[in-house]
Amino acid sequence: MKARVKWIQDVMFVGESNSGHSVVMDGAPEAGGRNLGLRPMELVLLGVGGCTSFDVVSILKKQRQNVIDCVAEMQAERADSDPKVLTKIHIHFVVTGKGLKEEQVKRAIELSADKYCSASIMLKPKVEITHDYEIIEQQ
Repeated sequence: MKARVKWIQDVMFVGESNSGHSVVMDGAPEAGGRNLGLRPMELVLLGVGGCTSFDVVSILKKQRQNVIDCVAEMQAERADSDPKVLTKIHIHFVVTGKGLKEEQVKRAIELSADKYCSASIMLKPKVEITHDYEIIEQQ
């Protein structure tokens, strides 16, 4: 895996992935930015959410669950002093489907957290990561 980050101006950067996608990163005005892009730590949090959501949906589909939507709502806390690392992440899954079995939704989340989500497992030794979920039955 490769990536490239190019400085644009002030505290604005463009990150380019090896797969050909780009993202703008910028700081808040008080940090010298213009608030025109995501903060790097927001990208870390989104990476965790994307990684675990990918797993949960994939696992549910393999279990032949009729999943229609999956949203991971994340809340994170950071240390007060530098380096302002993430200290806690809570992920609330909202899984929508037809006839979803609660035990399988719970198991998919556990498998992602404990075995498959490389982003969250990489952070786990230092970051407290918790999960919960709700299931919405689609008519």
